[in-house]
Amino acid sequence: MVDFSLLLWSAIPPLLLLGYYYRVPFAPPLLKLLMFFGIGAISGLLALRLEWNFETVANWVVDWERIKRSLPGAILRQLVEVGVIEEGCKLAGVVVPTYYLQRTYRLLPSTVFLFTIAVALGFTAEENWIYLFHNTGSILGRTISTPVHAMFSAPWGYALGMYISSKNRLYQDRKFILWAWLNSVICHALVNILSSACSYSLALCFLNYGLFPFLLWMFWRLEQLLRKVQGKPVITLIWERTPQRRYWQRGLVLFALVLGGNAIFGLFLLANKISFLSPSKLFDSYILWFIFSRFLLNLFFGVLAWGIYRYLRHSARRRYF
Repeated sequence: MVDFSLLLWSAIPPLLLLGYYYRVPFAPPLLKLLMFFGIGAISGLLALRLEWNFETVANWVVDWERIKRSLPGAILRQLVEVGVIEEGCKLAGVVVPTYYLQRTYRLLPSTVFLFTIAVALGFTAEENWIYLFHNTGSILGRTISTPVHAMFSAPWGYALGMYISSKNRLYQDRKFILWAWLNSVICHALVNILSSACSYSLALCFLNYGLFPFLLWMFWRLEQLLRKVQGKPVITLIWERTPQRRYWQRGLVLFALVLGGNAIFGLFLLANKISFLSPSKLFDSYILWFIFSRFLLNLFFGVLAWGIYRYLRHSARRRYF
C-alpha cells in the first residue's frame, strides 16, 4: 500500500502537467502521449543504470568518489555524467519512436515538441519514485520540481521538431540539434550545482538565490518555444532600439526574474518548514504570525515581479500596435 501511494505521488504531478500541455491545438492523440510518457520512465531507468556503470568504471580509473565530493569534481560529474546521460537517454526516447512514426504520419513541430515534454515528464515520474522510495526527497520538493526535466529538454525538443517537420533537412539543421542538446546538458548541470551548492561550502549558499530565477527563466523559454512550434509570435519584452533603453529593459527583466524566482523560493521554504510542524503547533500565535508575515512578504515580491512583466508587455504592445 505504501509503495502504491508513492507511485501515485510520483506519477500524478507529471501526468497533470502533461494534461495541461495537451491543450495545445493539433496535439497528438492522448494515447501516443501516454506511450511517450512510459518511454520516458523507461529512459529514466536506463539513465540510472548507465550512471551506475559510469560510476563503477570511473572508480576503477580514478578515485571518483573523492573527486566528486569537491565542487570542481561535482561540476565535472554533472557535465560529463549526469547531464550527458540523462539528456542523451531522453533524446533517444524521443528520436527512436519518432523515427518509426514519421514513416506513417507527417509530424508537426508541435507534435515532436509535445513528445519531448511527455518523455521528460515520464523521466520525472521515474525519478520522483526513486527519490521518494529511498526517502531522499520530499513530496513537496518533488512536486515543485515536476516541470524541470521538460524545461531542460525544451531546446533540443524544439530543434528536433523543426528538423523532422522540415522538407529540406540540411546539415545546419542537424548541427542545430547538437548545439541545442549541449545547451540542455549545461542547463541541467547548472541547476543541479545551484541546488546543492550549500553541501560543498556555506560560503556558496548564496548561489541558491540564483536557482529559482534561473528556473523561472527556463520555464519562460519553454513557453516561448511552445509558442514558436505552434506558429504563434513570441512574447516581446525588450523592444527599444537605442542601447541605453535596451539595457534598461534587460535590467527590468533580470530584476523581475530575481524577484519572482526568489518569491517562489521563499514560499517553497515556508511550505517546507510548515510541513514539519504538528497540526496543533500551526495555531500558535507566534507560528501564525510568522507564516502570515512571510507569506505576505513573498507575495509582495511576486506581485512586484508580475507588475514589471505586465509593464514590459504593455509597453511592447503599445509600441507595435
